[in-house]
Amino acid sequence: MTENIFVPGLTDLQRGELGTIEIPEGFTLHGLLDYESLVSAESFDFDTLLERADKELDSFEGSVDAIIAHWDFPTSVLVPVLAAARGLPSPSLESVIRSEHKLWSRILQREVVPECVPAFDAFDPFDPEALDKIDIPFPFWVKPIKAHSSQLGFEVSNAEEFASATARIREEIGRIASPFDQALTHVDIPVEARAAGARTCLAEQIVTGTQAAPEGSIFQGEFGVHGVFDMRKDESGHSFDHLDYPARTVPPEVQQQMIDVTERYLRHTGYDNGCFNSEFMWDAETGKLWLIEVNTRISQSHSDLFAKVDGASNHAVAIDVALGRRPRMPQRKGEFAVAAQCMVPRYDDGIVTRVPSESEIAALQARFPGTVVRIDVQPGSRLSDLPNQDAYRYKLATLYLGASGHDELEQRYRDCLEALPFEFEEAA
Repeated sequence: MTENIFVPGLTDLQRGELGTIEIPEGFTLHGLLDYESLVSAESFDFDTLLERADKELDSFEGSVDAIIAHWDFPTSVLVPVLAAARGLPSPSLESVIRSEHKLWSRILQREVVPECVPAFDAFDPFDPEALDKIDIPFPFWVKPIKAHSSQLGFEVSNAEEFASATARIREEIGRIASPFDQALTHVDIPVEARAAGARTCLAEQIVTGTQAAPEGSIFQGEFGVHGVFDMRKDESGHSFDHLDYPARTVPPEVQQQMIDVTERYLRHTGYDNGCFNSEFMWDAETGKLWLIEVNTRISQSHSDLFAKVDGASNHAVAIDVALGRRPRMPQRKGEFAVAAQCMVPRYDDGIVTRVPSESEIAALQARFPGTVVRIDVQPGSRLSDLPNQDAYRYKLATLYLGASGHDELEQRYRDCLEALPFEFEEAA
């Protein structure tokens, strides 16, 4: 019997990645809602999205056998609600929100893995005396308890920069905070995590080192990891430049320490029957390990890299768990020894006047087989108006590259940057 698997915000790229997966009885993919509604919309209404998704699923004439999430909020919180209503395997909503809510997550981390938790304070960005209530010396990070990627995350070094950052946060925090407040009504939030509701922000100690990310799953209490990634930052140290697979910058024993800390934390939250990816910073000089965050889903950024190196997308694990099966994932059965997701960045605002043509992209793919190029802007786009951008750079395109070794991978990235021309005019 063919399984019907629903993927919120399904894109053509993800549909291709899912084509690397084999299920003995076969499966049919179905999109649920759309990318624009769940990822790139200017605003979200959680209750409306939940109602729309329920109607789509209820109107489906066949069986709904699995629902998987690989996008951030609101998708990450919609899926456990939709799955629970249909008796499908899924983490509980509360265990998901415990990690989605970054203040609640930090409180729980401090309870079970305190040695890995940076100093943090919660504050209300609308409070004119907020800075006086933060007991962390400059410099430190400020960020909302819920945001897309590194959006609205700022390093501040003095009171003036704190004021500038919180002014920007006040202007834009409602895009995610308002629907997240709607989602929070579905669970009981402990008093110490309530603060200013979804408009709460965190001030956090700055930590440095080498960043890496394990990804895995918990199935009926059985914890497993199917890959570890290097997360490399650009020269400024603020924004991700590369995701490399498999990880090589962190020793195996430190990778195992990351995995062990992740397991202790997730078991403490009650998380089960779901996937995760966690992010850590390791200081090689001191041996100190810092937990940055834990996300309750596979990472869609990792999917093509798993397919290139292991021969199947990480959706294989997500689908198995969502179908109530022990996850299976091939190892090193892919076409390439190493793979990377790389950004094509720009650090100044501007209006896009030209993007690489289809023929230029095709020539690059013929030169480097297996390369995927996703253009994230179009002519006429003003970079500062793009959704889901971090605070320090704009993303023009995303590249997915494979190679026989890391040196070759680095060279391919440099060659791709030269072969993909973008042009801009100055923004007024």
